[in-house]
Amino acid sequence: MSTRHRALLGLPAALFALITWQVVVHGPLLRLDSRLSRDLVRPDGFGQVLSDLGNVQVAVPVLAAAVIYALRRGRATGAHRWWLPPAAAAVLMALVPVIIEPLKDWTARPGPVEPPAVGYFPSGHTATAAVAYGSATLLLLSWLRSTAARRSLVTGCAALVLGVSYGLVRHGYHWPLDVVASWCLCTVLLTALSLVPGVGRSATRT
Repeated sequence: MSTRHRALLGLPAALFALITWQVVVHGPLLRLDSRLSRDLVRPDGFGQVLSDLGNVQVAVPVLAAAVIYALRRGRATGAHRWWLPPAAAAVLMALVPVIIEPLKDWTARPGPVEPPAVGYFPSGHTATAAVAYGSATLLLLSWLRSTAARRSLVTGCAALVLGVSYGLVRHGYHWPLDVVASWCLCTVLLTALSLVPGVGRSATRT
């Protein structure tokens, strides 16, 4: 494992632990989070559309299409262990609710707009978008040869995840820290996925 991978696993994990601790103990970061939320919340149609891109019904089919594409390309070209990258991406997506839901129940954080409701930390929509679009990007990178195409794909993925994150905060569905915590968690998950042989790298023949 490279130093870069260690950093992408360790630093976000530490930051996620710090944010979670602050949420559980109602630490000073929550006061800053509350002030930032008041400045950003402006419910409108634009924010709603952006947040909807993190819905399971939108994000997961994108990943499913990438999985099917990777399976077909891998099998057709005889790539080494062609089934492993798409299978790993599908398993990672399935793990998202398994990881997120217990955290929501444990932290029981009230929402920014409807305080009586709880279970907002970390943001499930952000995690769904990050893992679905991020995993799809990693799968497709294996089959792209052009540097420009690879950069465009990564940029598009980042724009989608940031758009969903902004929409969730702008519409008042989540506190900013809910979203940041999901970024940290998903950075760890996607880095782990990138360590699977064949993910994000040029596919090779057997």
